[in-house]
Amino acid sequence: MLIDTHCHLDAEIFLESTAELVAQARANGVRHIVIPAVTHANFSLVQHMATQHVELVYALGIHPLYVPEATEADLVELEQRLEQAMPDPRLVAIGEIGLDFFVPELTTPEMVEKQTYFYETQLKLARRFDLPVLLHVRRSQDHILKYLRRYPTVSGIAHAFNGSHQQAQQFIDLGFALGFGGAMTFTRAKQIRRLATELDLTHLVLETDAPDIGPAWLDAKRHPDQYNRPSELGAIAQVLADLRQQPVSVIHAQTTATALRVLPRLAHWHQQCQTHS
Repeated sequence: MLIDTHCHLDAEIFLESTAELVAQARANGVRHIVIPAVTHANFSLVQHMATQHVELVYALGIHPLYVPEATEADLVELEQRLEQAMPDPRLVAIGEIGLDFFVPELTTPEMVEKQTYFYETQLKLARRFDLPVLLHVRRSQDHILKYLRRYPTVSGIAHAFNGSHQQAQQFIDLGFALGFGGAMTFTRAKQIRRLATELDLTHLVLETDAPDIGPAWLDAKRHPDQYNRPSELGAIAQVLADLRQQPVSVIHAQTTATALRVLPRLAHWHQQCQTHS
């Protein structure tokens, strides 16, 4: 059993084939897929998608790439949505939230301040609703950590982790799991592959980030039909097994256990699914 802890199944490219994609993922051992929202405009969509397939769960949040257009009203809507959705067992986290210091337009003093405000406000919501967070951490590890230390009860997943070993350990010390996916499959991604090998497996979870960050064997630029899908997670798990020189069954079992540990509401949903299957 595998869990795709980060998949944008609500992307436009997927909308006409959701059922097929879920079936393909299931056939490849993927039991659950976490769909994070990125803006208030897709809150309703991810919530609705999760009601259509038992494998799907969701998170609500405002992604840093969408912060430039976001307003205070979006944060108010997020708070209201979270309050209304708390009885829904498919709501498993707040996300995707965080900071992005890679995109030049987001690194101006004004945008850094706005990103930070949205990030910290959503951490406060995570604390209030006792929900984990799905973190976007791109060239912003130290700033992300700085604010996490102010909210020690908040944990979750550092998605698409690509920091140093020391930064990885700091996230782990705060109770976070680290997400590894397609980037790990490239031989040139030496830092990511080294972390995937050296860190204790109990702190790692798997993700596709589909349709983004496709694995090395897909070439979407030359072949548009080769976009990343949640069904690729099994092959990504095999890469992690090869890097660590461990049986892939161990990778399946431990990454699933870790995902259920850091996303407790997903663990409860999984148990409900098991009971009624």
